[in-house]
Amino acid sequence: MSATSSPAISLKVEFGGGLELLFSNERSHTVTIPARAPSPAGADTDVHPPGGGGRPADIAFLIAWLRANLLQERAELFEENGTVRPGILVLVNDTDWELEGEGEYVLKDGDEIVFISTLHGG
Repeated sequence: MSATSSPAISLKVEFGGGLELLFSNERSHTVTIPARAPSPAGADTDVHPPGGGGRPADIAFLIAWLRANLLQERAELFEENGTVRPGILVLVNDTDWELEGEGEYVLKDGDEIVFISTLHGG
């Protein structure tokens, strides 16, 4: 394996409750992300570190990756302070992420991550 290629993981990411409007108006995305994420000291803009970074990719990294690579508009409606905004339910393989360690859940190839907004504007 060359120094420029690093292992990757494929995920199914879905958005609901209006969040899909921020992501090209598509509910379902299949994404491939680096298997290793930069250390927490790395800047949010450093989502593709050379050699794949240091720690295993987790949901916190996925949120930053989605913001940098897939989000089309109004980032403040999806992410706040390095995590999802309050009012967004996150499911990991149909289980509430709170039961899986929230942002620290280490992603595995084939995982399905669902983000659902529970807030409705008026």
